[in-house]
Amino acid sequence: MTHNERTRSPRRSAAAYRMLRLDRAEQALDYLFRSMPIGHRVLKGLLMGIQAVLASLTAYGIGLLLHTHQAFWAAITAIAVTQLNYTDTRTSSRDQCIGAALGAVAGLLGLYLDVGQIYSYVAAVFLVIVVCWMLNAGASARLGAITATIILLVPSTGPAWQLAFVRVGEVALGTACALTVSWLTARVQARFIDQQTREEDA
Repeated sequence: MTHNERTRSPRRSAAAYRMLRLDRAEQALDYLFRSMPIGHRVLKGLLMGIQAVLASLTAYGIGLLLHTHQAFWAAITAIAVTQLNYTDTRTSSRDQCIGAALGAVAGLLGLYLDVGQIYSYVAAVFLVIVVCWMLNAGASARLGAITATIILLVPSTGPAWQLAFVRVGEVALGTACALTVSWLTARVQARFIDQQTREEDA
């Protein structure tokens, strides 16, 4: 075994151990959420539903005003990235935007490969997933693959670059609406908690 192989081995072991710990932490968090009392789960569901509806309706309405032909993608994106708290929504929005941008590039490259639709599709999806993981953006890989799929497989009357540009714009619109609603919700929650604390102290 060479010196390089010996130094790589502990690094791989440490990375595998971190992945195992992360997996266990996710399972523990999932168990905690599932073991919450029904009242808490209902409240969180109501809050999540309100945020998702407000964000998606706002995104869809703005999309219609901007005359995008498929404004429903903005609404779908808003629902997809909406989380219970602002920090998680921001992280999800970032992943969505990165995935959409890389997926659009991969989709356009696939179109210009000119090796047949299926081969171009396979190459584009494979490429965007690998690139996302190389850039340490694994959470964006699925979203990038979905965007590439839309560009390559969904019938379109306009030029390919226009479809890619509009798709990224719709994702940006959806994430912006979700972030705005989530931020406002967080401010309202913080003010409500602060008011309750003052009443208890008084």
